[in-house]
Amino acid sequence: MHIHFIGIGGIGVSALAQYYLAKGHKVSGSDLVSSEITDYLKNLGIKIKIGKHKAENLPRNVDLVVYSPAARPDNPELMAAKKSKIKLLSYPQALGKLTEEYFTIAVSGTHGKSTTTAMAALIFVKAGLNPTVILGTKLKEFNNSNFRLGGISDFKISNERQKILIIEADEWQASFLNYRPKIIVVNNIEAEHLDYYKNLDNLLRTFHKYFLRLSGNGTLIANRDDRNVCKILSRFPSPRKISVRKFSINQKEAEKIKNILKIPGEHNIYNGLAALTVARVLKIPDRTSFRVLSEYKGAWRRFEIKQLTVNRKQLTLISDYGHHPTEVKATLLAARQKFPNKKIWCVFQPHQYQRTFYLFNDFVKVFSEAPVDLLIITDIYDVAGRERGEIKKKINSAKLVKAIKNSKSSLLHSNRLFARSIIYLSFKKIKNYLIDNLKGEEVVIIMGAGDIYNLTAEFSTHSIDN
Repeated sequence: MHIHFIGIGGIGVSALAQYYLAKGHKVSGSDLVSSEITDYLKNLGIKIKIGKHKAENLPRNVDLVVYSPAARPDNPELMAAKKSKIKLLSYPQALGKLTEEYFTIAVSGTHGKSTTTAMAALIFVKAGLNPTVILGTKLKEFNNSNFRLGGISDFKISNERQKILIIEADEWQASFLNYRPKIIVVNNIEAEHLDYYKNLDNLLRTFHKYFLRLSGNGTLIANRDDRNVCKILSRFPSPRKISVRKFSINQKEAEKIKNILKIPGEHNIYNGLAALTVARVLKIPDRTSFRVLSEYKGAWRRFEIKQLTVNRKQLTLISDYGHHPTEVKATLLAARQKFPNKKIWCVFQPHQYQRTFYLFNDFVKVFSEAPVDLLIITDIYDVAGRERGEIKKKINSAKLVKAIKNSKSSLLHSNRLFARSIIYLSFKKIKNYLIDNLKGEEVVIIMGAGDIYNLTAEFSTHSIDN
């Protein structure tokens, strides 16, 4: 079967493309821009067209077209496939069909999906359960890939050995309603994707529908400390033999996980507790889980630390994917926890005009109280196919910087021990600004879910220790 992927550079779509390739299918794809991910896929032998989507990008004799949910209805490749009556599936629909073929564990929540999925996957691998994994980040343990092909495991239901699939279940546009998991993990729920959901209540109702997609004898693993998760649990009936397993920062294992984790932050303790609870449901010994958690070094763009030398000056660079105010706050607090006596600089690229608009006040509050010495905010990353023109006119990074500077919290914190600076810089000016102003020994956090990681890559050419 020949499968063509529209938007193949997306983190989820690219993993699914690798799955079909590993299963022996012919795979091709297209994307607007090249990236580390498209380069990796090309090295696997996948033919990818980069640039503006065109009908002629669609190869002949294609059996299935899988498209990113960000693809617009007027996408030329999508329209050509419809005209030729080629079978079409969105990424969530295609992944949903896969979840029906496996014993599926779906990791969900506003924050922590990638880290929890990675931790759980590595525990399962160590325990010999041979999972297939579709991940929202790259892992060194998976040869710097966001995908792992597994097989039949020793885990049995009714004396039948199971194929296990571990995935991230994204709530964007209710994607996770396409999935049929046997286990659902939910770390937390916060207001997010408000361009789609409009308000928190709609988001909670959708999560409730998602929980009800658990099949008979399914298990819901939930964070009992999260207010919004608890709201849903209070509504959540217990039909059809579904069990609910809860984890909390107050349980005894939390302290042990805190002491053994190499990655900082309370949010990562929660991620570890969630992974531990999943492992316990499948009766993986705690000693295996704790060993894996103690060895876990993190993932691509998840508080990823590099030691660099730039112009004979040493600095610590942290690449992080955080793009929601809560994630930003957690990352900056974790950095201050890990480097209490260092000067910390943060370069942040807001992700999407809509998110920046709807969560503007939350961003202002988080950054006005952030424990950093220098905050640089660059232009908002415009996600192709996901932005509305009217919102673009209402918001920009310069407005965000001005609001942070004028906030009461920012003025209150202006008398810190360190001299705090908040500035706006265009993307092109950031590298030279950093190089010109480095004194040596700074911690530089480059944060955002857009193409800000290219700046990390430029600095990493100076890396002396990855």
